[in-house]
Amino acid sequence: MMQARIFGYPDAHRHRLGPNYHLIPVNRPKAMKTANYQRDGIMRVDGNGGAGPNYWPNSYAAPAPDGGRAVPPIDITGMADRYEVELADLDFAQPGELYRKVMDDTAREHLVSNITGHLSGAAKPIQKRQAALFYKVDEDYGTRVARGLDLDVDEIRRLAGMSQKERVEATRL
Repeated sequence: MMQARIFGYPDAHRHRLGPNYHLIPVNRPKAMKTANYQRDGIMRVDGNGGAGPNYWPNSYAAPAPDGGRAVPPIDITGMADRYEVELADLDFAQPGELYRKVMDDTAREHLVSNITGHLSGAAKPIQKRQAALFYKVDEDYGTRVARGLDLDVDEIRRLAGMSQKERVEATRL
């Protein structure tokens, strides 16, 4: 979870504040000055590089890459590649806890209403596949979504018991 946050926070900053979020005084690094060739964009709060070049190497006293400040290399054993991730029951434990223990009845009702409202325009196979995932999170959750979409709860229960690959095949458009 923490690795996802480390990856996600800069993306969230760029989305909310723009590409120059790191120049805003509250977000600016305290230990060193930002020295790069990034120009323009919203939330630019400095001189935008002035008349200096925006490329390297150059003949001016502009920033040069500093290898000593690079992210350290990571020792990897094995093959680094893209792998298809198979959903496991453990993937549904945390959202199930949220649904059962954190949300109250009103929040659950709003959640189901929002989901069924948005899924109501989707094709039936997509509705079934998604309702099965909600059923895996929590039986009540999946049942309420299935009923809200006028789906057969027994079929949703059957789909929830399948592997992701089988579920996709069973609900192919």
